Amino acid sequence: MFQQLIVSTAIITRLIRQVFPLVDKELVYWHTYATRHLGPELAAQAVSSIQQKRFHCLGGSVYSLYPGVSTPDFVRFVVALQTISDYLDNLCDRASVTDEKAFTQLHLAMTDAVNPHAPLKNYYCYYPYKHDASYLRTLVVTCQQELQKLPSYTLVKSQVIKLASLYSQLQTYKHLATTEREQKLAAWNDCYLPIYPELTAYEFAAAAGSTLGIFMLCALASKPYLSPDEIELTLTAYFPWICGFHILLDYFIDRKEDEREGDLNFVTYYQNPAELSERLAFFATQSYLYAQSLPEPAFAQTVIDGLKALYLSDPKTNTSLEQKIRNNIIDSSRYSAKTAYWLCLWLRKKNKL
Repeated sequence: MFQQLIVSTAIITRLIRQVFPLVDKELVYWHTYATRHLGPELAAQAVSSIQQKRFHCLGGSVYSLYPGVSTPDFVRFVVALQTISDYLDNLCDRASVTDEKAFTQLHLAMTDAVNPHAPLKNYYCYYPYKHDASYLRTLVVTCQQELQKLPSYTLVKSQVIKLASLYSQLQTYKHLATTEREQKLAAWNDCYLPIYPELTAYEFAAAAGSTLGIFMLCALASKPYLSPDEIELTLTAYFPWICGFHILLDYFIDRKEDEREGDLNFVTYYQNPAELSERLAFFATQSYLYAQSLPEPAFAQTVIDGLKALYLSDPKTNTSLEQKIRNNIIDSSRYSAKTAYWLCLWLRKKNKL
């Protein structure tokens, strides 16, 4: 336990001092691009996604500290891919568009971004707003260029594209009109649920909504010599467990906001707060369990601690229901997770998160 605390503290210290400034530098670049070149509607969504979802890039950037990874290059990849994700989320969620064909075409940018030799497409072909001055294409090319530098990317490429495809399908269906989104999601889930009997339909959907599995497999591909067993163990730990825990926490803190906006939120499908609390605890337990079998278990455990800390330190958890569940999770956590939580509270107080 003491050794894990030392590893976690070292990673978090480097993350704050060395990596966060690199993330902000990349975000400034994309923010400037958007404000100077995009048409009004697309610029508004691009800028909003960068300003309001910066913490997604900060969290994902932890993978730039995985052993053997080139930190500046990997930060560039994480920020570009996460910016694509957050930008497309806004285009599907905040621009009064509910066209499945348009959403599917937009999300080809996600799968192209993780396929280094994929030809660029007209991503806005069916979308009503199109003037982006190659913003989305440039983000895609940035990802492709960085992935070509990874010595073992060809070994993980198919699994990364699969995760990006699941992510894209989820985002397409969940942003449809309220009259059809649940039916579309249910039909989509039915194809996968027999493979994951321990999950409910909406827990599988939550796991599909995370980019962490993509980041981890790409970080793993920095190793010159990579075995199939390492890839399989990593994929099993991340999908569905660590990815699912990630997005369930995300929906947990956004529950009230999504209710006001009429957005789909997967934690609302639990029967009561007790079931929600139990399932969050179950995903955390499974995540830690599978993390022990990974090539760098201390790193994986730090990621899980960090998920708890990042999300549960959010002021959105200060309402009565969220506060009770938050306290239960933190109180039952290992000391390294509690330390990360206290640190995140401090970072939020200093406006660094």
